Amino acid sequence: MRAVVLRRYGGPEELVVEEVPDPVPGPGQVVVEVEVAGITFVETQVRADRGPWRPELPLVLGNGVAGRVTSVGEGVAAALEGTRVVSALGGRGGYAELAVASAGDLIPIPAGLPDEVAVALLADGRTAVALTRAAAPRPGEWVLVEAAGGGVGSLLVQLAREAGARVVGAAGSAAKRDLAASLGAELTVDYTDPGWTDVVRAETGGLDVVFDGVGGEIGAAAQGLLKDGGRLSAHGMAGGPMTTPDPRVTAVAWQPPDLREASVRALELAVAGRLRPTIGARFPLESAAAAHAAIDARAVTGKTLLTPVRRRSGPAAPTGA
Repeated sequence: MRAVVLRRYGGPEELVVEEVPDPVPGPGQVVVEVEVAGITFVETQVRADRGPWRPELPLVLGNGVAGRVTSVGEGVAAALEGTRVVSALGGRGGYAELAVASAGDLIPIPAGLPDEVAVALLADGRTAVALTRAAAPRPGEWVLVEAAGGGVGSLLVQLAREAGARVVGAAGSAAKRDLAASLGAELTVDYTDPGWTDVVRAETGGLDVVFDGVGGEIGAAAQGLLKDGGRLSAHGMAGGPMTTPDPRVTAVAWQPPDLREASVRALELAVAGRLRPTIGARFPLESAAAAHAAIDARAVTGKTLLTPVRRRSGPAAPTGA
């Protein structure tokens, strides 16, 4: 099979497609033929050796995939073969035509839900669901979502609006602010503009909740907009160190949830038409480096996906629901 292999840390060009042996499922595992693989910002940081962990190389990145089960290992029901599933992989193996997953991590994809939607909601959806549960925005409250045009941010905008909150979408480009507005943000601001906090303060009179997925100077500035006792959800550090909560605000953090349950809930909301991931870009497997470069350049909105298509000697197997 083909896989995107990282053999040394560095720029996107270090992601190279290679022919590698097909994986074999061990006890309690299955092999999934990958139709869609998700790419996360954290994976770009790991590739550049700036991530929260430093795995041994060589490595195939990729945590979330969707596709059909092609084979099962010892102790796994043979009836799973052919099932359309989405699954986390423990942080590696997704940028490939075939991926090994734990049978216990598999989530059947609901009928009618596209594979790419399931992948887009697997990690980002469970994160957004868990963060919203912890911060608990209420009707009429002002909620700021940083990186509101990103994978998690765009979902937080929707979930806060569904809770009845008034949303400020903060992002660094007009396209991302437009996306946030289309998803329900009542006010959007460019947090690269030095005066953005003045605009938010003037329009809202102070915030009740901040979803801080950026950290650094932006996270600190957003925290300063909270009312006394306001709730700070500091969950990311894309723009600098994680924000340290000020004593006058309430720090909220997701409790270690059942991650599978949170992902299932995100899929349920999507089926019900209440949560819509934004697919910003799709890249074929051989363009994984270009996908990482686009994320590095902040050139995409929403979720970026890889779409492996396995090369077969015979007729293509059917895909889809």
